[in-house]
Amino acid sequence: QVQLVESGGGLVQAGGSLRLSCAASGLTFSSYGMGWFRQASGKEREFVAAINWGGDSPYYADFLKGRFTISRDNAKNTVYLQMNSLKPEDTAVYYCAAEFGGLGSPMYQEYNYWGQGTQVTVSS
Repeated sequence: QVQLVESGGGLVQAGGSLRLSCAASGLTFSSYGMGWFRQASGKEREFVAAINWGGDSPYYADFLKGRFTISRDNAKNTVYLQMNSLKPEDTAVYYCAAEFGGLGSPMYQEYNYWGQGTQVTVSS
């Protein structure tokens, strides 16, 4: 059975950094595009970043303005999200997801598997 397990969330002050990890099992990880999405309380889920199966084509939401970096290690079946210069508005539950097409997509409907999420809270 497929499992995606996020880790690395927590409480950080504005301007700080966090690195999220998502460990995958039960699927051929190197064949899947991977994405990060987030959902703040009372808001809809929104796209953050995605990366293709080979890891050479990342894609980011416009609002990030270069603050976050997505990467993957296919040998470890893990995708990462390095988050720098965090702002209070980045507070949300962050989810990783796997997309069978392999390209990485900003559309949550195209993802086949989801993790349980990890809370990120940025204090001002």
